Amino acid sequence: MPPHRPPRRPHLWLPLLLVSQALVAWAWWRLGWQAGLPLLLASHGLCLWGVLAPGSRLYGPVLVRLPGEAGVWLTIDDGPSDDTRPLLDLLDAHAAKATFFLVGERAAARPDLVREILARGHGIGNHTQGHPQARFWALGPARMRREIADCQRTLTAIAGRAPVWFRSVVGHTNPFVHAPLRDAGLARVAWSARGFDAVESDTAKVVARIDADLAPGAIVLLHEGARHGRSVAMVAGVLDRLRARGLETVLPG
Repeated sequence: MPPHRPPRRPHLWLPLLLVSQALVAWAWWRLGWQAGLPLLLASHGLCLWGVLAPGSRLYGPVLVRLPGEAGVWLTIDDGPSDDTRPLLDLLDAHAAKATFFLVGERAAARPDLVREILARGHGIGNHTQGHPQARFWALGPARMRREIADCQRTLTAIAGRAPVWFRSVVGHTNPFVHAPLRDAGLARVAWSARGFDAVESDTAKVVARIDADLAPGAIVLLHEGARHGRSVAMVAGVLDRLRARGLETVLPG
């Protein structure tokens, strides 16, 4: 199965949701609140899990690992930033490739960095236009479409070609994400290895967490421009672990 799988039925969740709530209502009517209330809470909990769990396929497809790959996919979120050029130099020194999931507003402010990422043989992906971290999980359909479509237009105008990969902000994916992904031909990417490097300032802890999940086909989540200022050192540590394990980086086709 090819790794790039844009959503085909982005609204399938709606009839399934209606059916589930009809079954809850029937159970409440026939069996009383003792059965209906737990079923109601369980169904709502499942819907929330589908939003908050980065690897959830409840509302649409997501790539968590690379099928049939011998290498590791490095993904770097939240740029471009002051870290971008040092990261590019670091990747060059290790003969490694990565995909940079870029924020549209930041890319528009520093288009030269976007072009340099591509010129050095790396990939770019859509990470929304404004990166609304605190409320992305709760955006409605109109605002969600703007975040995805505006970023797609911004990056396409700078790069001269449209990105094909999308990463949700914080990995949260509500039911309104997949319709604009289908329309833009974007496939959603999560991860299988992370070190919480956007918030954790201890480089050794971040690298150790990622190292525990490094294996062929792994998708590694990293960030640039973190407030603690250690993003480049953390990526360097991961690259050292990859070399020690004999693992190469790959860009999915």
